[in-house]
Amino acid sequence: MRTPGRRRGLPEHRQFLPSALQTAVLWGLALAFLLPLAWFVLSSFKPASELFRFPLTPLPERWSVEGYATAWERYDFARYFLNTTVVAVVTTALTVIVSAATGFAFAKYKNRWLKVFFICILATTMLPTEVIMPSTFAVIRDLGLYNKLAGVIVPSIITATGIFMFRQYFRTVPDELLEAARIDGAGEMRIFWSMMLPLARPIVFTLAIFSFHWRWNDYIWPLIVLNDQKLYTLQVALRSIVGAENIDWSVLLSASVISIVPMVLVFIVFQKYILNADINSGLKG
Repeated sequence: MRTPGRRRGLPEHRQFLPSALQTAVLWGLALAFLLPLAWFVLSSFKPASELFRFPLTPLPERWSVEGYATAWERYDFARYFLNTTVVAVVTTALTVIVSAATGFAFAKYKNRWLKVFFICILATTMLPTEVIMPSTFAVIRDLGLYNKLAGVIVPSIITATGIFMFRQYFRTVPDELLEAARIDGAGEMRIFWSMMLPLARPIVFTLAIFSFHWRWNDYIWPLIVLNDQKLYTLQVALRSIVGAENIDWSVLLSASVISIVPMVLVFIVFQKYILNADINSGLKG
């Protein structure tokens, strides 16, 4: 006979052990990822004479910011930073808007040609980027966008991943909400901006983080499109620091740290909106 009030399941000490083991494994994985990153950041504050001295030390004996100053002034990193910011911010904003509008149309409008178009867009994910680069470059050149930041931005606006994310989310929104809004006199643009887009806020922030990360780290396409050194983005500029024979590792490490700071800040700012957002908000009856 079971004693009233006795806790069912495993004893408390047997439940604690698996949980403690899982926590230890997760902390171990976190340290495995964080230690190289910490070493990388700390090394950027070392003078060049300490970088390859044996035995290696994690902390600099003499903290130095000469690499940061040299990267920012000698290599005109302020200009490259501004170019990359323009490309990443503008592309991210347009990608979110275009992907949301396209996903809304695919999810809520009934037309067989829309389904065919959606399948064609998904099919592009199976093509390597290198395959479509020649044709994309030809279009950009014929449009007069070669050696312009617009030539980097325009081909990156449409992303099958973003369209698919919004389309799948909007399919979960009941059609009755849209019909009620139309009965109240709301037009399609108002429904999209005032109702659908706010409901998809978690997807908006998720795609914004992904898109900003993609565009900030993009190297191959800006290298192909941009010929003027004044228009270089950060990733292309970082490659210019690497000489044919000699590499100033102190400057290269410092410049690399500068290049990742915006991505870290974007993730810190937007992650709280994703984690705190109720993905079913507005859908509960």
